[in-house]
Amino acid sequence: MEHIYQYAWIIPFIPLTVPVLIGAGLLLFPTTTKKLRRMWAFPSISLLSLVMLFSIKLSIQQINSSSIYQSVWSWTINNDFSLEFGYLVDPLTSIMSMLITTVGILVLIYSDNYMSHDEGYLRFFAYLSFFNTSMLGLVTSSNLIQIYIFWELVGMCSYLLIGFWFTRPIAADACQKAFVTNRVGDFGLLLGILGLYWLTGSFEFRDLFEIFNTSISNNEIHFLVGTVCTFLLFAGAVAKSAQFPLHVWLPDAMEGPTPISALIHAATMVAAGIFLVARLFPLLVVIPSIRNLITLIGIITVLLGATLALAQKDIKKSLAYSTMSQLGYMMLALGMGSYRAALFHLITHAYSKALLFLGSGSIIHSMEAVVGYSPEKSQNMVFMGGLKKHVPITKTAFLLGTLSLSGIPPLACFWSKDEILNDTWLYSPIFASIAWATAALTAFYMFRIYLLTFEGHLNVHFQNYNGKRNSSFYSISLWGQEGLKQNKKNFRLLPLLPINNNENVSNNLHGNIKKTMQPFLIINNNCDNTKFSPYPHESGNTMLFPLLVLILFTLFVGFIGIPFNQEGIDPDILSKWLTPYINLLHPKLNNQNSFDWSEFVTNASFSVSLSFSGIVIASFLYKPVYSSLQNFDLINFFEKRHTTGFFSDKIKNVIYDWAYHRGYIDSFYTTYVIRSVRGLSELVNFFDRRVIDGIPNGLGITSFLIGEGFKYVGGGRISSYLFFYLFYASIFLVISYFYFTNMNLTDQ
Repeated sequence: MEHIYQYAWIIPFIPLTVPVLIGAGLLLFPTTTKKLRRMWAFPSISLLSLVMLFSIKLSIQQINSSSIYQSVWSWTINNDFSLEFGYLVDPLTSIMSMLITTVGILVLIYSDNYMSHDEGYLRFFAYLSFFNTSMLGLVTSSNLIQIYIFWELVGMCSYLLIGFWFTRPIAADACQKAFVTNRVGDFGLLLGILGLYWLTGSFEFRDLFEIFNTSISNNEIHFLVGTVCTFLLFAGAVAKSAQFPLHVWLPDAMEGPTPISALIHAATMVAAGIFLVARLFPLLVVIPSIRNLITLIGIITVLLGATLALAQKDIKKSLAYSTMSQLGYMMLALGMGSYRAALFHLITHAYSKALLFLGSGSIIHSMEAVVGYSPEKSQNMVFMGGLKKHVPITKTAFLLGTLSLSGIPPLACFWSKDEILNDTWLYSPIFASIAWATAALTAFYMFRIYLLTFEGHLNVHFQNYNGKRNSSFYSISLWGQEGLKQNKKNFRLLPLLPINNNENVSNNLHGNIKKTMQPFLIINNNCDNTKFSPYPHESGNTMLFPLLVLILFTLFVGFIGIPFNQEGIDPDILSKWLTPYINLLHPKLNNQNSFDWSEFVTNASFSVSLSFSGIVIASFLYKPVYSSLQNFDLINFFEKRHTTGFFSDKIKNVIYDWAYHRGYIDSFYTTYVIRSVRGLSELVNFFDRRVIDGIPNGLGITSFLIGEGFKYVGGGRISSYLFFYLFYASIFLVISYFYFTNMNLTDQ
């Protein structure tokens, strides 16, 4: 089976075919390529499916043999410097490849329907395929330089996809914010790579780990220098995985299309930081201060993400803070040395979060039929409620994803998060208390999202929509070339348009538009007029199919980490997959001795009871509101509902405002960091223009003025020149006489 490893180098390059062909088609045959744009979904899905099959084969081989394969070839050699490129196949590579390809295929299938009416359909699929290529190249890289190249390509693709609808100023600002924030971490990563090469003389992982660990043990490397270099490497992971304090870009990244949000949060960009820490784990475990820092950053991120999610109204931003919190759990586990638990939670969270984000996309798609193409309304949970009657499949999928993330057995995230929670007690009781309390918060804010979205009645207060199809508003979907020409800015949906009962609107519509609007047509038998009424509706089959597949993953993927024999002596698939690799990295970390079911049930009972308490509190606070009240000012009520009965009004307002305004961290950066940098830049600019450039400019101007002045002094008479010469010479002699006389008297 070793010949399979020899062809693993093609994994990153197979999806690259799609953007290359799309680019060539748009360059050589633009009209034909645009007309056949829906055709490109098939090669995108097919090629990534081929990579998935290859990854599955590699994973099976890894589980059976636990072998590690590396192949390198020299790129440049100069004296003592040698740079090699290659690929590395190990359990970490196979796990990440499986995640990227399985989630990526489902996102591509989902996107074919979700983006079918978008004028940037081809551009979207080209970006998406290149995104998958970059991430696959990252996880198969065999050295730090190669990782950095693909690391930057992942950042570039995320910039392009977050700002995909760049004509919207908020989307353009969001992609710039993500780019700049990640550049801070990436600069630290680059410095760390160069510093480690200076210390060890190698970029290759195996040589790097061996030389660095040996040098640290023998005190051949100054401990402070080694700590600084590893800290700089960790800074790159902090930015990429949205850890505190470089997390501020993540909620704004939701301005991109929803399929991209699912891919970024499940298996690509934010997972890259966790992958980097896992890949460089042998460097980090030998420096206790860095491990403690990773643990501290992780626990802060866990709590901060959960608390900031409590008051968000945008459904995607709420899920984004949820991702931030769960990534904090993974970073916490890595800092504690629970390598297996961190990767286990990475796997289970990826599928559950992909399910939730694709489910939110189906919800948004449904809400656009009611409120039009307005992200401020279609993504705002204030305008939702009662959707369970209209989108039952999406509701079921979202509920299962919510239960999984809340830690309810037997769903996927329960098994991995419970393992992390148990490990925290062995590390620190304080951190354990925070982690377990956050587990209850997770259940609370996740069911808050679910209840606000699906329970009660549809809360479009300005339309008073109650589920009956009698509204006097309609929304037209303008797909195709004519619609794009008529509505350039909002090319997906026209704004809500009132119906004039005396006008037969349907007769004035283009045939394609009438066909697209068929679900919204209601014929009144008492008159000849046709009325249009928006109502939430279930998504198409190609959007529902990925949800159904992700439901299966959410239900069963957690079982890969569970022993099923009665003895419980480490027989589960994940441990068999990872144990030899962990032994190779750092044998002391492999403390998986045996699995005690009685101890597991005891610990799980406590964690599940916390989750159920969060669910009960969320149900008490939110469900009665939307099931019993129909006519009220929802927005004002929503602002005051979050902690009713628990704190005084003043404390309530402080807590709610703090959570809603993202902990004022963005405001802090704007007020102190950005303004300080801008002020410093203006000061440097002033010094450069007025002082550095001012000195030679001043000398030039002074010389010019002196020359101009002397030009008018000269009259051409020798007697005048002699007079001025003798006059100035006399003054000079008199001054010199008194100066030297005074000096002689002083000396005497």
